[in-house]
Amino acid sequence: MKKKRPSLKDIADALNISTTTVSFVLNGKGEEKKISKELIAKVEAHLKEINYKPNLVARSLRTGSTRVLVFMVEDISNSHFSKVGRIIEDISYKNDYRVLFCSTENDVKRTQDLIHLFHERQVDGFIIVPPPGIEKEISYLLENEVPVVLFDRKIPDLEADYVIINNFEGAKQSTQHLIDSGYKNIAFITIDLDQIQMHDREAGYIAALEESGFSPNILKIPYDTSNIPSSREKIKKFIEKNKDIDAIFFATNYLSQSGLKCIHQIDAKLINKLGIISFDDSNFFEMYSPTVSAFAQPVDEMANQLMKIMLSKLKNKEQGVPSKVVLDGTLVTRESSLKK
Repeated sequence: MKKKRPSLKDIADALNISTTTVSFVLNGKGEEKKISKELIAKVEAHLKEINYKPNLVARSLRTGSTRVLVFMVEDISNSHFSKVGRIIEDISYKNDYRVLFCSTENDVKRTQDLIHLFHERQVDGFIIVPPPGIEKEISYLLENEVPVVLFDRKIPDLEADYVIINNFEGAKQSTQHLIDSGYKNIAFITIDLDQIQMHDREAGYIAALEESGFSPNILKIPYDTSNIPSSREKIKKFIEKNKDIDAIFFATNYLSQSGLKCIHQIDAKLINKLGIISFDDSNFFEMYSPTVSAFAQPVDEMANQLMKIMLSKLKNKEQGVPSKVVLDGTLVTRESSLKK
C-alpha cells in the first residue's frame, strides 16, 4: 500500500505547533514572520527526518506561484542556446526556481501551443526566442502581468524586455577581418528567415563589403532542421558553382559545421585555401583542422542579464520601463581566417 503523504496538520501535531508556523517554514518565510531560528531548525530537521516532499500543486494554489520558468528557444540542441540554458538553470536553482526547456523550430503554431500550455499551468515566467508572428501571444502574457524576457531577438514595435547582441556590428567586424586578411570574394551563407537578427547579420556583411568596394555573394538556406542533407547539398552546389570565392562567412555555427563538411567533400585541400569565419562560436571549432574563427556571443553575460531581468520582474510584476540590453560579442581569430 502506498504510504500517505504527511499533511501540514500531521507535522504540526508531531511538533506541537500550529499549521501556520509549519507553512511559513516550508515556504521560506520563517524569519520574515519572526519565527525563532531554533524553531525553524526544529521544523526543518523533522521534515528531513520524515523525508517530507511538499505538494507543489498545493503550494502553487496557496502562493499563486509554481516556482517554474520556461526557456523557449528555436532549437535547444543548438550549442549556443544550450549553453545559455545551462547557466539559466543554475541561477534559477539557486533562487528556488526550476526551468522547463522546449524547442519551437521557429514554428508559429508550435510556439503558440507551447505558450498556451505553460500559461495554463501557471508557470511563473517565460524567456523566449520569438519567431515572427508570435506578437499577439506575447502581448497577452504582458497584459496579464506574466514576466516575459525576449532573448536573441526583439520584436519591433513591442514594448518588452529583451537581451540581444549587436548582430550588425558583429557581422561587419567579422567580414572586415576577412577583408583585412586579404580576401576579396567573400560569400555569405545564411538562413532564409524573416528575423531581425538574420537581417542585421546580412546587413553588416554587406556594409563591410561596400565600404571596401567589393560585391556581396549570398546563399540563403531554408530553415529545416529535419533535412540537413538537403541544406548541405545546396551549400555544396553553391561552392562548386562559385569557384572564384576565396572566403565564406557562415551566419550561424550549425551552418558552419555543415559547410565545413561540404568543403571536405568537394576537395580535402580546399579548406586550406578558403578563408572561413562563423557567427557564433562552438567547441568543435577549436578541435577542427584548421581551427575555425568565429564571432563569439557573450554566453555568460547573456544568461546573467536574462535572469537579472527575470528575477526582478518576478519580485515586482508591475509594468515599468522595459530593459533593453544590447551586448557586444568578441571576434575570436583562429587559423581559418588568417591570410593564406
